[in-house]
Amino acid sequence: MALWLCAGGLFAGAPVQAASGGCAGRLARTVPFGTGELRVYKSRTRACVMAVAAKPGERRRMAVSIQPRGGAPVRDVGRFTRYAGPVTVGAISRCVYVKGSVGAGSADSGWILC
Repeated sequence: MALWLCAGGLFAGAPVQAASGGCAGRLARTVPFGTGELRVYKSRTRACVMAVAAKPGERRRMAVSIQPRGGAPVRDVGRFTRYAGPVTVGAISRCVYVKGSVGAGSADSGWILC
């Protein structure tokens, strides 16, 4: 019985993790496009982004990147079923530029969170 309760505790955190995809902080911006959306999260010290497919299921090319002003971009590129990312950068008092794609659709944000 104790093992069952322990295993149940391991799964209790999964829905929260899936909702944010592993990004810490609050949802600060959503950038929609035809095949999905970019979700940008902001905590006190970090910014995080993920590209989420509008219709998860089949494995397809996805990419996401985030660049703090004055810094280098951080990327995640591959063939995924639900989302690319999360990718995170330090963003204390810094604007960030995010872009991403799901299949043939793509979007970018311009400089945000300034």
